[in-house]
Amino acid sequence: EVQLGESGGGLVQAGGSLSLSCAASGFAFDDHAIFWFRKSPGKEREGVPCISATDRSTYYADSVKGRFTISWDATKNTVYLQMNGLKPEDTAVYYCAADSLLPCAILHGTPKRPDAFDTWGQGTLVTVSS
Repeated sequence: EVQLGESGGGLVQAGGSLSLSCAASGFAFDDHAIFWFRKSPGKEREGVPCISATDRSTYYADSVKGRFTISWDATKNTVYLQMNGLKPEDTAVYYCAADSLLPCAILHGTPKRPDAFDTWGQGTLVTVSS
């Protein structure tokens, strides 16, 4: 079965750090773009970072640039999101998604529906207290 599994969410104080993981099963990330999205109540779904498995190029939303880092471990078929300098406004459910055709550049456009991606994870909650 093709699926993504996120982990690493939790409660952290403002200024703290968390590391999220997105593990793929049933397929390899090798030719995919892997995205992290987040959704909080009352806000539109936001693309956060993206990494291209073909050339390892990365893209970041302005809201997280300089604070978040996306990386990919091919040996573990897992993508990571290191989040530093967390702010209360980073509170959201974080989802990873993968697609073999959509490029990372779509991160800066209108967020696509989850069903537009090959695979979409179940999400992990990140709560940042002030």
